[in-house]
Amino acid sequence: MTETAIARTGIIGLGAMGLQMARHMAAKGFQVCGNDIDDDAMRRASAYGVRLCGSAADVGDLAEIVVVMVATDAQVDDVVRTSGLLDRLQPGAVICIASSIAPQTCRDLAATAAARGIGLIDTPVVLGQEAANRGELTVYAGGEAKWVERATPALHAFGRKIIHVGAIGSGQIAKTMNNLLLWATMCANFEVLTLAKALGADVPKLVEALGHGSGANWSLARWGAGTGKWAEKDMDVALDIAQHAKVPMPLAGLVDQLVKSINQEKMRALLA
Repeated sequence: MTETAIARTGIIGLGAMGLQMARHMAAKGFQVCGNDIDDDAMRRASAYGVRLCGSAADVGDLAEIVVVMVATDAQVDDVVRTSGLLDRLQPGAVICIASSIAPQTCRDLAATAAARGIGLIDTPVVLGQEAANRGELTVYAGGEAKWVERATPALHAFGRKIIHVGAIGSGQIAKTMNNLLLWATMCANFEVLTLAKALGADVPKLVEALGHGSGANWSLARWGAGTGKWAEKDMDVALDIAQHAKVPMPLAGLVDQLVKSINQEKMRALLA
């Protein structure tokens, strides 16, 4: 496959994460077009060299690899099924669902796309906004190997690691399992550091010390930097798929309640 075969990319959803994805693709030499319902987001993207499109469908006229980074299952479904994007993409194009949504939604949409000769893979990302800003996200890819391979050069523009974890929907499963561990760990860290502060510990020094012990974890290492912004959505997705799978998740149920009371302000207060 030649570089020209994957040079034309598009992104639908130019919010905080999508903007950075578009910025890195443009900086790496890709021809990038984009669309967002927010005019300010469009203007910010234009400043980074992104060609603006009036609709999601218009992206299909210009791109061969399209990254979708919108908020919900319903929005993803609207972009793929309703907007006209599928009608405008050429056979052999690939849609990458970077949004965090249900695995079954990705499976259903992949079947719809396949009927048009278009690939659809799920490519949710982890490691947060800081990694997006640096172009060092980890991408969990689910879908047919040929489509993942075709999209990988574009995904590498903003992803340090592209990990093909299985069939369509597997990327979403990996992202959900990652986030279950993240939010459970964050709740544990919050409880531990609250106790430590009540006991008179120097919490910043304790955090540094714990980083060298068996309790070290990613959330603790960057305590106060994260916002917990998407915790409730992530837990909703996790508990919903667990319900459908009929798998009891008592710890996750507790984390779902606890994480609602944690925010960046409270995390930073423990360091004061």
